[in-house]
Amino acid sequence: MWIFLNDKFVDRKEAVVSVFDHGYLYGDGIYETLRAYAGRIFMLQQHLARLRRSGRLIGLDLPIPEKDWPALLSAAISRNGLTDAYLRITISRGEGEIGLDPALCPRPTAVILAKPFAPYPSHLFQDGVSLAILQVRRNLSAALSPQIKSLNFLNNILAKQEATRARAFDGIMLNAEGHLTECTISNLFFVRGGRLCTPSVECGILDGITREVVLLLARENGVPIEEGRYKAEALQQAEECFLTNTTMEIMPVREINNTPVGSGRPGPLTLKLQELFRRNLSRFLE
Repeated sequence: MWIFLNDKFVDRKEAVVSVFDHGYLYGDGIYETLRAYAGRIFMLQQHLARLRRSGRLIGLDLPIPEKDWPALLSAAISRNGLTDAYLRITISRGEGEIGLDPALCPRPTAVILAKPFAPYPSHLFQDGVSLAILQVRRNLSAALSPQIKSLNFLNNILAKQEATRARAFDGIMLNAEGHLTECTISNLFFVRGGRLCTPSVECGILDGITREVVLLLARENGVPIEEGRYKAEALQQAEECFLTNTTMEIMPVREINNTPVGSGRPGPLTLKLQELFRRNLSRFLE
């Protein structure tokens, strides 16, 4: 396995990061997860723009010029003999003396991983997944902006642990005001009264890139959309529910807190959007 580390590709055994790296010590860094279909990357420019935004929001300059990213990501895919691939970009503050001051780190650490894409089991898309509404709350936006894809993922890890204890595929986090936000690694959609609903960015969510594509496809096909603030009780009236992210695309939800959503099967709008996503996928590949 070949991994890009700082300025060159190295064998996995040589891909070593210092124990003094502030990404390791403090979770001080950012990342992006991408997906390649037959060697072409989904929403590449949008992912890179979000990476730059994350860097800007924590005062971290990306160590790789903007123009070089597409070639490096393509090289990561081809060097590993891949076509359908999972890619992860990780940029940490870099190696430095112990202490919180970013000035202690003269140079960021940059890593690009490319692995064979491992799809979710097909039965999850056919049957849907179970969710739990969690006690772990989403980070306050005023404390840590959800617009930063940060290496410090402890909020989501604690939420995932709670979902696992509840024997759920994943969990829905509420914000401090008790409004729906998102799951640990995905955005949340539900259908109510024939309208496609999703928590607004102002609720404290990451503006997911697959979320953006689903909203675009829905608008193009005349589906009524509502982005708003919803209490957990709104899901009790949901006719359908699904999750979105780069690796799962559109994942149906069959039950929440052990209560079926609608018929307990993927609903007609969920299936329609899955089909629209597949049919239009080539538009979003680069």
